[in-house]
Amino acid sequence: MLYNRLTGRLIDELGKLPGIGPKSAQRLAFHIIKVTREEAESLAQAILEAKRNIRFCMNCYNLSEGELCEFCSEPGRDRSSICVVEEPKDIIAVERTGKFKGLYHVLGGVIAPMDGIGPGELRLYELMERVRKDRVQELIIATNPNTEGEATALFVADMVRDLGVRTTRIASGLPVGGELEYADEVTLGRALEGRREL
Repeated sequence: MLYNRLTGRLIDELGKLPGIGPKSAQRLAFHIIKVTREEAESLAQAILEAKRNIRFCMNCYNLSEGELCEFCSEPGRDRSSICVVEEPKDIIAVERTGKFKGLYHVLGGVIAPMDGIGPGELRLYELMERVRKDRVQELIIATNPNTEGEATALFVADMVRDLGVRTTRIASGLPVGGELEYADEVTLGRALEGRREL
């Protein structure tokens, strides 16, 4: 046995977190063991408090401490525009741009038949209800630019086609600071398709 029982259990539990491999789990475990008891208890308390008090917003399904998240409860947001994302973490990325002032809708994933996820497993019905009820004028689909994200974007666009809602897709292409010679064909192709007037 490489570790005592408690250290091994801590490493195993940390290794269950997404994006944390065995080495990262080991580093985190040793860091937690090394910090003061107060720091470790503060971390444990934050985890328990978040688990007890964070829920899904009843309107957009973002993470929230109350019935409505900070965006849905903010009176200054543009209620005619909804940005459709896969997961709550995607909202943070969009908000960091400072370019979007509307509301959000979290699907809870993407259509992925290979993983057994069809349209019925996503919050598509709830999106349709919001579009109808709130007289939404534009849906901005901000799913990831991969096969599942593209399929989901097309499905959402098709769903709302008859509702007279403008449906747009975030552009994808070259990153700022990227060089053409290193771009793959798909990325460069999307950059060409998403070109705009200067």
